[in-house]
Amino acid sequence: MAKVTVRKATEATLKRDVKDMRKVLADRLFELRSEADLSQARLAEIAGVDRKTINRIENGHFSPALDTIVRLSVALGITPSALLAK
Repeated sequence: MAKVTVRKATEATLKRDVKDMRKVLADRLFELRSEADLSQARLAEIAGVDRKTINRIENGHFSPALDTIVRLSVALGITPSALLAK
């Protein structure tokens, strides 16, 4: 079995990675919502989340909890990994 090398992340690296992932999620959510011809309010209603949550995610101001990611992916008819894909 191959040995996995684990690197110790610095605080700066972690902050950058989180910021980058927020951008990926923001862009992907906007793209998928637009393709589905859904408003933020309608997606929020289908997913059972607040419209402001959708807005904050799409603007990169919020890191949603796993349950929110699952709710959004189900509402969009995709897997959570597809929502988080680059």
